[in-house]
Amino acid sequence: MGFSRRQFINSIAIGSASLAAAPISSVARTLLQTAAPSTKKIGVRWRNWSGSQECLPTHRLAPKDIPALQTAIAEAQGTVRAVGAGHSFTALVPTDDTIISLGRITGVADHDTDKVQATIYAGTRVADIGQPLEDIGQALINQPDIDEQTLGGCLATATHGTGAGLGCMSSYAAGIELVTASGDTLWCDREQNPEIFAAAQVSLGSLGMVTKVCMQNQPSYRLRRESWVAPLEEVLEQASALADANRNFEFYYIPFSGMCMADSHQTTTEEVFSTEREDTNEAVMTLKSVRDWLGWSPKLRQFALQGAMEDIEREVVVESSWRNYASERNVRFNEMEYHLPREAGLKAFAEIRRTIEDNNLDVFFPIEVRFVKGDSIWLSPFYKQESVSIAIHRYFEEDHRPLFQAIEPIMRKYGGRPHWGKLNKLQGQEFAEFYPRWQDFLAVRRELDPTGKFLNPYLKSLFA
Repeated sequence: MGFSRRQFINSIAIGSASLAAAPISSVARTLLQTAAPSTKKIGVRWRNWSGSQECLPTHRLAPKDIPALQTAIAEAQGTVRAVGAGHSFTALVPTDDTIISLGRITGVADHDTDKVQATIYAGTRVADIGQPLEDIGQALINQPDIDEQTLGGCLATATHGTGAGLGCMSSYAAGIELVTASGDTLWCDREQNPEIFAAAQVSLGSLGMVTKVCMQNQPSYRLRRESWVAPLEEVLEQASALADANRNFEFYYIPFSGMCMADSHQTTTEEVFSTEREDTNEAVMTLKSVRDWLGWSPKLRQFALQGAMEDIEREVVVESSWRNYASERNVRFNEMEYHLPREAGLKAFAEIRRTIEDNNLDVFFPIEVRFVKGDSIWLSPFYKQESVSIAIHRYFEEDHRPLFQAIEPIMRKYGGRPHWGKLNKLQGQEFAEFYPRWQDFLAVRRELDPTGKFLNPYLKSLFA
């Protein structure tokens, strides 16, 4: 008889506890402890979701509308940075000067039924887009597996979901409105200001502040999502075929288990339906407990994980597309993700797995593997490249650097390009080597923001 996911959680916890000979390790101090009061400056400290980035800006603004935003940008002294949901791990936001949230300027501004397009305020979180679009008979063509990000933040960093025939979110932008350094609004698309549009689709917020995005959508649709457990060798053998056969496909390898969790999506006309759905956050924390108890013995760890996972039952969920893409992620982490040429992606994954397990590297988060279609956006990591994306996660209370330092050279060895919002060690010139239109982007950036108002220290290291 098959296990449910909750039975997996319970059995793995009991089994691991009985095998463990060492006490549970103590939990590391949180990185999100309140900082000591500053004697030099009074303000409200900003931190990103994981706590890996922070700053104490002089001004934190949330304009009520676009005219108020224009005034704020025009009058701002020093650096101005947009802040969304804080789900980027790189230093895109931190500044001592001004950060601006568009959290009060949200929703669907307009739509075109014939073109199946909708103009959406950039401060709108992805989670808040699905229902309004469904109400007008539309849906995003694809979504990431976390939906807390703002639409503007997604475009800024080329945020993506999975699907060998589906591009990153920026590739579905049909038009973009910016507020420039002077406080003026500027609209760009493939016909109007096309060079600016090619730069603005992925810009790290360095051209101006994106206020509206016209998204090319499709008619509302349902997805049948199936999730199952299988041995790693079986998944690797079938992965490329599954990616081509399904609208969306991805898999998560559980380190030290030899087992994968796989997910596929297909469009369907079935009625809404779901088997038992369990809390993935609870499962992740169970993996942490197994690591704490059995990390000293990779063989016992594999025995406990594999024995509990091999009989987990298949999970099926039929829902509106926007309800089926994302998973709730409450367990915080820091992340490194690289996008590799598709032909090299699974080879890179195999080497990453060997490196982690042969050296007993300290990690319990699943390794996420996704497929993404190439595009022609100037700074898209998918520029002219069909890609396999590999994401490595580290619990937010633990030092991510040793793990990432061990894995990043493998990502680069196989020609990977880092996700703009995920941690990496690359510098400006190294990025430039990936992007044939890098100098064209810099020219547009200088034209729109000649004084560098939108460049914080990290972006200056890239673009100045």
